Amino acid sequence: MTIRLILAGCGNMGYAMLRGWLNSGKLAPSETFVVEPNAELRARAAELGSRVASESGGIPADASPEIVVIAVKPQVIREVTADYRRFGNGRTTFVSVAAGTAVGTFAEILGSQTPIMRCMPNTPAAIGKGMMVVYANEHVSERARNLVGDLLSASGEVATIADEGLMDAVTAVSGSGPAYIFHFIECLTAAAEHAGLPPKTASLLAMQTVYGAASLAAESREDPAVLRKQVTSPNGTTAAALNVLMGENRLQTLVTEAVEAARVRSIELGK
Repeated sequence: MTIRLILAGCGNMGYAMLRGWLNSGKLAPSETFVVEPNAELRARAAELGSRVASESGGIPADASPEIVVIAVKPQVIREVTADYRRFGNGRTTFVSVAAGTAVGTFAEILGSQTPIMRCMPNTPAAIGKGMMVVYANEHVSERARNLVGDLLSASGEVATIADEGLMDAVTAVSGSGPAYIFHFIECLTAAAEHAGLPPKTASLLAMQTVYGAASLAAESREDPAVLRKQVTSPNGTTAAALNVLMGENRLQTLVTEAVEAARVRSIELGK
């Protein structure tokens, strides 16, 4: 059987991506091979039909994968990637979903002619609503770019950048962004409770309001600013609230500072 894709690491993100590829039919289970040292995580990959091994030595000697996806924690990137050096400088394209690890690091380990793509996904990829941003080095073929893009689309939207230096900004916006939204839901829930609503109702109102507004913004052809104005009657309740959020650019300033703090930290972690 031909192994088209090897997945190194099958934690939450790796498993979510694998499940998306198989459930969408973009890959057949027999075309995938998962290397995962954790027995429990390895077992759930096997349940999807993938062939599995606890270490890279379990990969068949004649394997020649089109893609090797590195989905492990940044702390062990060098150690894990070195196990796949035999696929470097050839036709195999490496795809990293590890935050903060530059393409140059992989080229140093795998060989300077290795096709390498760096991807920053986010946690909504687990339900097919993710945002994946990809950077590819000059050795990645058009076919490989298209194949990887098609696979990633099973987990949500896919965008590409030509400048790897922008990946820190990507990390700060879409990579860390879900946490900002989760915290906003927490804050809106707490405010609803403070206004007198029961906790369960407050939680439902906050959650559904954020979900509905995001869905409308995504599906509407209107700019978010236009949608905001459509909800805001002059001197009405929404205007009163927005005077607090938008007065002196309060929310804009706070969000900009938050994204910049995340971007700077991403740069620091990548050194």
